[in-house]
This record gives sequence, structure tokens and C-alpha cells, in this order.
Amino acid sequence: MAEAVRKLPVSEAPLYREAPHNIEAEQALLGAILVNNDAFYRVSDFLKVSHFHEPLHRKIWEVCAEMIRMGKTATPVTIKTFLPSDARVGDMTVSLYLAKLAAEAVTVINAVDYGRAIYDLATRRALITIGEDMVNIAYDAPVDMAPQEQIEDAERRLFELAETGRYDGGFESFSDAMKTAVDMASAAYQRDGGLSGIATGLRDLDMRMGGLQRSDLIIIAGRPGMGKTSLATNIAFNIASVYEPAQQADGSFEAKNGGVVGFFSLEMSAEQLATRIISEQTEVPSSKIRRGDLTESDFDKLVAYSQMNQKLPLFIDSTGGISIAQLAARARRLKRQRGLDMMVIDYIQLMQGSSAKSSQNRVQEITEITTGLKALAKELNVPIVALSQLSRQVENRDDKRPQLSDLRESGSIEQDADVVIFVYREEYYLKNKEPKPGTDEYLKWEGEMNDARGKAEIIIGKQRHGPTGTVTVSFQGEFTRFSDLAEESHLPERFE
Repeated sequence: MAEAVRKLPVSEAPLYREAPHNIEAEQALLGAILVNNDAFYRVSDFLKVSHFHEPLHRKIWEVCAEMIRMGKTATPVTIKTFLPSDARVGDMTVSLYLAKLAAEAVTVINAVDYGRAIYDLATRRALITIGEDMVNIAYDAPVDMAPQEQIEDAERRLFELAETGRYDGGFESFSDAMKTAVDMASAAYQRDGGLSGIATGLRDLDMRMGGLQRSDLIIIAGRPGMGKTSLATNIAFNIASVYEPAQQADGSFEAKNGGVVGFFSLEMSAEQLATRIISEQTEVPSSKIRRGDLTESDFDKLVAYSQMNQKLPLFIDSTGGISIAQLAARARRLKRQRGLDMMVIDYIQLMQGSSAKSSQNRVQEITEITTGLKALAKELNVPIVALSQLSRQVENRDDKRPQLSDLRESGSIEQDADVVIFVYREEYYLKNKEPKPGTDEYLKWEGEMNDARGKAEIIIGKQRHGPTGTVTVSFQGEFTRFSDLAEESHLPERFE
């Protein structure tokens, strides 16, 4: 029996496992490029220098890419002078190795398959690195590091890897950054309205801002009753309603116009928010919808509208008191599952920080939230519109138009935001100052009221990419709807 046991094969785990790679695939792809430079364009949209495992192959790819983009021909003869002359591959010089790559090259047709194989193996190596880090940190985590922090970090790194194939950040060359800037200008030129960002649906505001720019943190601030939430829901609906997806080369979809919107409503429930949007769009007052005080015509409008907009790409999360870490995790998940082109948070002061230290100090907590939102906007590459309250000091001034200093816990909000927009309605304040009818004051008030009725000011208090200033828009209070004011040239003819 003991003899039988001794003869059983003993499975021993290998002491050393090499990271997955395929040198032959790298050689075949580089050989194809050296024989026919068109092969480069078949893989250059998804393959980067960091995806190659062999350091010499990285250098060959880099030199080829630079030459081809300059309009020159990359061959073993033209690129060898840009490679280290003393480098050797086994017993071969670099010149001989390049000639061997070209001589054994496959057809250009297979270039994409080899490129995909190299990309997939690089992704697996990155996954191994993330996995090893997770295990090592979990074993050796310091006492003050909560497991939740590690989960959030791992989730962020996995998201970045899934989105871009790069998880380590690092430097980007100016030529890559310049190419991205030109691509953005090209997209703006082709997009409806010629905007570099996502159109809000409010003409004059778009003219000032060029739309909502990707990776920007945009703050909409105002006193209660000014219409902050209304403006945010108007913009969110306008963007979602014109969503037009365009398929990319890798099979994914990107917004050609409009976009997929994620709305974090910390103040109102999803049903209340939906009621607001329905009221804005059908022109049936939300008070009537809530009371059920509807005519048959009103009800038909609601039914028709709900049927028409069943597939609207607007997703609502109404979790109250959500932390910045939870919000980031949910936003990443939405982007992976449904796509995400713009986010709204209503509103900052109802959010919570994630760290125990920040929760003891409100200013520190708001700082953590705004810094986190700006970082998330850059990570997801989407504009984030966050609503904010204003302090009461506005009410003590004669001119109640808000200023940057009125932002509550203003330091960090003002600092982290790329754009700060204030919503101001003179009509709201005038209503509360109505003098006794029949007096001179009443006649003056009536004139001011007529001028202010149905109008709102959107004040751009800060903008990193453009001018500040005021945009006057129309506001219909009963439907909580903002829209463009008619231009003078489009008004009906008036007779004195």
C-alpha cells in the first residue's frame, strides 16, 4: 500500500509563473508594419506602446509610430538609426533582427488579430498587478485603513482599466494631448450647433459656455425658490431627449448628440422628480398632477408623453445622504452598464464625506466632497453639474444678485469648480414687496413687476474656459420651466 502511495503523481505548484505574453504575436505585428505601413492604422486606435511586453518591441513600435504619423515610410532601413545600435537579440544585432521581422512578416490582413492578442495579454498583465496589489495590501494594511477604502481603490483601478486599457496614469506626451484637442475641435465642428461640449438646450447659455465640457465640475447655486433644481432637470431632460448614439470602431457607442444622464436626487424622490419633468414638458402644472385635478385632455397629454419617453436615457438615484465614495461607485457602474455622458447632483450640502475626520468638521467635509466630484468628473470624462445652496447673507443686501462669496462653505466649492452659475429671479423678491394698491409706490412696483415677470437671470460667476456674465432666460413658474427668450427680430410686429 505504501508502495502504491509513493507511485502516485505529486502535483506541485510552480514556484514561478511568468506574466502572460506572446512574443511571436508582437514580432508578427511589427513585421507586418515594417512591410506595409497601412497595418499600423489598423491597430493604432486601440494599441499603445505600453501594451508590448518586450522592451525592444516597445522602442520599435514607438519609432514606427512617430515616423508614420510624420508621413514618412517606416522600414528596417529607415528606423534602425533611431534604435540603440549596441542592443542585441540573442546573437543578432538590431539591424539583423529588423530584417528578420520583415522577412518573416505575415499579411496585413492578420494585423488586427495580432494587435488584439497583444492588447488582451497586456490587460491580463494589468489585472494580475491589480490582483497582487489587492492581496498584498489586504495582508499588510495599516490599522487606520478601512477595508472599504481598499474596495473603492480597487474598483477605481478596475474601472480605469476597463475604460481605457490604462490604469497607471503617468505622463502623456504633448503630441497625444494635442491630437485629443484637435479631435475635440473636429467633433465640435461636426456637431449640431458647433459646440465643443454637450448642449444644454438653452441657446444663450450654450453660446457663453460652448456647452457643458467633459471633465468639468459645474456648480449651479441659488437661494431657495430661485429654480436651481428646475434648471438642472431642464438641462438633464434636454440632453437625454436628443441622445443620438454613434457606434465606434471597437463596437462601443458614443453620444453624437445629447447623452445618457445620471441624476442623483438627494432631496426629492424619483417619483417627485419625474412629476416635475412631466409638468415641464406637458405644461400641466405639477400641483394639478399631485392633486389629481386633471381634465381628460391633461390626462391624455400625460399618457402620450409617458409612452413617448419610455426609453429616455435618464437614470435617477434618489438615495438620501449618499457619501462621495458611494456616489463614485454607482456612477462608475452606470457608465459601465448603460453609458454616462453627464451627471447631476441635487445637492452638495445633502451629501456626506467618506472619512471619519471630515465628518467632524463641515468645511472639511464639503472640501472632500467637491474635490472628490472634480476628480470623478476627470476620471469618468463627463461634465458633473452639482447644485449648491447659498448663505443667507444674500438676503441682507439691497441687490440680491448672488456673488461667489455667497456660496456656503465657499472656499472649496469656488476653488474646485470649473464653472459657477447662479440662478436669480427678481420676480420672486418683488412679489414679497407688494405695496398697498393705489399708491405711487404701487404704480412703480407694478412697472418693475411687469418687466421682471416670466424672466430669470443665469449669472456665470466663474468660468475657466470662457467669459463671465449674465444670460437672461424665460421662466414659467407654473411648469418650473426655463427656456430661451424670444429674440427682438423674432417678436411679432408692435404698433404704438
